[in-house]
This record gives sequence, structure tokens and C-alpha cells, in this order.
Amino acid sequence: MYLMRIGAPGAEKPVARIDDETYVDLSDVVTDFDEAFFGSEGLERVRPLVAERAEAGQVSRFAGERVGAPIARPHQILCIGLNYRDHAAESGMAVPDEPILFTKSPNTLIGPNDDVRIPRGSTRTDWEVELGIVIGRRTSYLDSVEEARAAIAGYVVVNDVSERAFQLERGGQWAKGKSAETFNPAGPWLATTDEIDDVIALDMWLDVNGVRRQTGSTKTMIFDPYFIVHYLSQFLVLEPGDLINTGTPPGVGMGLTPPVYLQPGDVMELGIKHLGSQRQHVLGPR
Repeated sequence: MYLMRIGAPGAEKPVARIDDETYVDLSDVVTDFDEAFFGSEGLERVRPLVAERAEAGQVSRFAGERVGAPIARPHQILCIGLNYRDHAAESGMAVPDEPILFTKSPNTLIGPNDDVRIPRGSTRTDWEVELGIVIGRRTSYLDSVEEARAAIAGYVVVNDVSERAFQLERGGQWAKGKSAETFNPAGPWLATTDEIDDVIALDMWLDVNGVRRQTGSTKTMIFDPYFIVHYLSQFLVLEPGDLINTGTPPGVGMGLTPPVYLQPGDVMELGIKHLGSQRQHVLGPR
């Protein structure tokens, strides 16, 4: 299934995408794609319903509605840094022996085509196309990497927008450079795991103002999604609906020579094979 949430911010309705033109409305049986939904085997509950309604022609047509993030605000957004060897190289940092974990405020989550706003005092706002993992059940202390597969509900495109000066020059944790408002566009849909044949063979890309900046593939990850989920489960409890951003391939603004950073009026376009694409206008500080 491909789960989406469409409608105005705060009033999104849950649907299942059938194709680019049609969807099955699930708002009569699902309150939202949130912790309660994922934690109560919601995916398995709606799967036959989606098939039944699609087969019966009980579908609606997209009519230009805003597309929200495909999940409601999660309990937590966890992020893995420097998870692509070539990105670590362009950043001038060593390839990590273990996943680098940092957090991102859950209220950074926005829709895939919503505006991204540069924060006050920013001089180095940057882009990062990433694969996002959505957790499907409460998870801790997994015994093996293989067990992590059953803990994953699906995958999404995310843009891990970052302010590099806040992140790297202001001391303390990376969260300061990652948690400004609008800094986590997600979607347009959540693809359940059965829709992705090989999650470590997905092409990724990102353009700024029509110029290709990032070209990569999940096959160059240092730590794959199953390893990441197993690893994190040893340190904290993952809740249903939690989002994990898994790192970015090379081509971020910080790694260019000379560096290039986002400015008001810029347009970012990005996507991952099978997971759709995003488009964001960049606004100045408010």
C-alpha cells in the first residue's frame, strides 16, 4: 500500500494512493496514520479494505489537494549522520564505526511540497535527500538484525534540511542545526515494506533551481535500514509511527567548492525511486 494524508495542515485525511490520479478514502475507518494506527496493526486492518474498495471502483480522484506528510507528528524523529561513505568524505569526516545518532524535533515535520523557511540568523541552510523509515510496532532490544524487518511499517522520502553553522559551529549537539521549523519535509507517500523489492537499491536525487546537486543510491549506505533499527533498539524504545532519517548521499551544499547554501526564492526538488518526489520553495526568516 501507499498511504497518504491530504488536506489543509491540521485537517489532513488518511487515504491509500492507487495511482497518480486516484485514491481510496480511509477517513471513515482511520482517524489518522499515527502511533495508535501503527501500534494496533492498522496496516493489516486496512489492507483488505483498500483492495476491496479499489476492486469495487470505490475510489476518489485527486483534485489538487495539499499533500501532507504521510504520517502524523511522530513521538520522535531520530537521525543517522554520515551514513554514506562518499558524503562523509565530502564533509571531511571519518567514516563512523557505529551509527551517529542525533534527534530532530518532531514539529519540524511538514508536507512534501510545503514551503521551507530559513531560520533567523542562518548563513548556511543546506539540503539533504534521505530515506526515512517509519516504525510499525513498539520495539526494543531486538535480538537480531533480521528481526528488524518486522518492526518497519514502510519508507518515505525526507529532506533533512540543516543549518550547518548552528549544527557544527555553535557547540553541543547537532539537534540545534536540525530542528528549525519546516526542516523535515516528508512524503508524498509511505510505501509499505511489501512495495519495495530491495530497499538498499533505491536511486536518490535532489535539484536546486533545476541544477542537479545530489545523485546517489541507498546501496552505498554504511548501515542499512535493518541494521539501524536493530542498533537503535539497543539504546531506546522505538514507538509505532516513529520516523528515522537514515543519512544522505554526497552533493550537499556544504560539500561543494565553493559551498552553496539555500537562499530565499530557491526551489528544491528531490525524490527516491518508488517513493515519489517533493518540491519546496525556500522562504526567508519570519
